[in-house]
Amino acid sequence: MALISPNSFLLPLSSQTRRHIPECRTSVIIKPSPLAVSHSLWRVSSREFRCFSQRQSTEQLEQVTEPLENKESTQQLERLFSNLNQATMKHEPGSVTSSIFLVAGTTVGAGILAIPAVTQDAGFLASAVTCICCWIYMVVTGLLVAEVNVNTMCELGSGGVSLVSMAMRTLGKLGVQVACWSYLFIHYALLVAYVARSSEILTNSLGIPLWESAALFSFIFGGICYFGSQRIIGAVNGFLVFGILVSFTSLVVVASGNLEWSSLLEAHVEAIPQSIPIIALAFVYQNVVPVLCTNLEGDLPKVRTAIVYGTAIPLILFLIWDAVILGTIPTLDANSTGVADPLQQLRSTNGIVGPIVEVFSFLAIGTSYIGFVLGLSDFISDLLKLPTGQNKPLPYLLTLLPPLVLALLDPEIFFKALDFAGTYGVLVLFGVLPAAMSWSERYSSETQTLNLPTLVPGGKVTLSFVTGGALLVIFSEILKDISHLQSQV
Repeated sequence: MALISPNSFLLPLSSQTRRHIPECRTSVIIKPSPLAVSHSLWRVSSREFRCFSQRQSTEQLEQVTEPLENKESTQQLERLFSNLNQATMKHEPGSVTSSIFLVAGTTVGAGILAIPAVTQDAGFLASAVTCICCWIYMVVTGLLVAEVNVNTMCELGSGGVSLVSMAMRTLGKLGVQVACWSYLFIHYALLVAYVARSSEILTNSLGIPLWESAALFSFIFGGICYFGSQRIIGAVNGFLVFGILVSFTSLVVVASGNLEWSSLLEAHVEAIPQSIPIIALAFVYQNVVPVLCTNLEGDLPKVRTAIVYGTAIPLILFLIWDAVILGTIPTLDANSTGVADPLQQLRSTNGIVGPIVEVFSFLAIGTSYIGFVLGLSDFISDLLKLPTGQNKPLPYLLTLLPPLVLALLDPEIFFKALDFAGTYGVLVLFGVLPAAMSWSERYSSETQTLNLPTLVPGGKVTLSFVTGGALLVIFSEILKDISHLQSQV
């Protein structure tokens, strides 16, 4: 909330000037009163700030300040806008800690349950290097999404900008079509998987019908997203992430009793490519980056901190989890057919593991579900051109009901949805598309460029590497699927 004295004024800037925003700072010129009689303060909405380019701001400041004989001072704020509670009119800035929990909770989802099954052929050493490389790649693409999102908010002059507006601004109608279909496919596929798995857990634990479990999970967690404020959602995510850490630690302690340390040194490089799609899927969080940028008021350093630290927590969990499972598998089942579901083998060999696995799986799915519901509902709101800053029931109904129905039609859809979404969706939407949007924004003459600092260095080399890496994996998976179909025929 900005407080400005009666002897101060805001620079009158045109709407066109406000669209050119390099550092987005609020400038207030304080004109000292010679009498200094009144000490009262005027309460001004923090949305009355003006953003302007460095060149234009310098010129206008010189024009305004030259006639003033007294000394002047400038107050600067390093954010695009201020989040206001419309009921209390109080400034409610997003918390970096809550943002870290939101990213971590979104990332730690069902993908972690599938990592050991797809990395066992490569071995822990090779899969650990793959996980680290995929983490770096997904951090870069997330920062690219944040960079384009903040620039788009600057140009459009509004918060809550989703991938639709970003793609339209940078790539045109073709980019919008790719973004829309990829985004909807991935989110609905993963939400179906989450509802299916969580309803199975609730049915086994509570003994209620499957449809009741699915409806209970969807409406409780969906209600938190719809009715909860930023602080409530952040608190719920923090609680769930804390529960994940506790149950994960317990699971690792119990399961590591039969760990064979020598098996962790195995590395089969030729088996790495088949694990990349699922590992990339496990690191998906980019869907909440637009929500993150809005919550943190476009503050780029805070956004970078939230993304890096928020994804570093899941990376550590993934590596520890993979080490425990791959180091224990030889003692569980030393057969040549491989392990389709390592967690099922852990349940069968240790009665304590079963309940811990169920709790860990449910909490991990719950955190991801919240993040995906927030991201998809925000996306649908932007797609339907609904006003920002208001919760409308239609986007949440379109987000919650289709996954619920599909999960009830096919309860065994969990692993199918994960595999298909990771192979053909994630690397297009969160690999190729962010690099293409950033390339267009930085180097296309048709896109209006802003002087905001970039979050990802390296220029064209980095963007080419991001695009080429994603396309290489996608085409290799397509060729593998084609050869598999030919062998069956």
